[in-house]
Amino acid sequence: MVVLAAACGPPPRPLALPPPIEVTTLGVGDVFEIRVVGEERLPVGYVVAPNGTIDFPYVKRLKVAGLEPQEVADLVRQKLVEKQILNDPSVSVSMKEYNSKRIEVIGEVQRPGSFPMVSGMTLLRAISIAGGFNAMAKRTQVTIRRRVKDGTRAATVSVEDIIDNRIPDPALQAGDSINVPQKVF
Repeated sequence: MVVLAAACGPPPRPLALPPPIEVTTLGVGDVFEIRVVGEERLPVGYVVAPNGTIDFPYVKRLKVAGLEPQEVADLVRQKLVEKQILNDPSVSVSMKEYNSKRIEVIGEVQRPGSFPMVSGMTLLRAISIAGGFNAMAKRTQVTIRRRVKDGTRAATVSVEDIIDNRIPDPALQAGDSINVPQKVF
């Protein structure tokens, strides 16, 4: 057993990235629903406009970019009461798509590009969404770049180690960039 462990080399090191921070504030292009109890005729689907607003019936334009979903519900409730449309409305907001929160997958994947961030997104899932590796991919040196307070941090990871359960599949956060390099023959 000791000989086998030594032949395999040192164990993989954990990623040198700070843990991901989940950002749930609304941004341009995000899709969500607003429901007002007892008001079934009101539209429910909304998309945050390029100027960070939505148009809600009776209260007109509301600035929602940068707010948490619960803050949007509170704002809609406040405006409905303020304008004397409803006395004590119950308002809920449920997120459908965080299109303003994206990750980038570049390099040797089938469909490089920018993809919407979903809660619980991991490195393997992001690569899968990008169509998987192409034939030129160097799977043992995938780089994840993450914005942090003092700049950017990068870490290189072997997807083979993740697949073989030697290290966990790293969780991603909005703004992360993944680069799959080309292997040299």
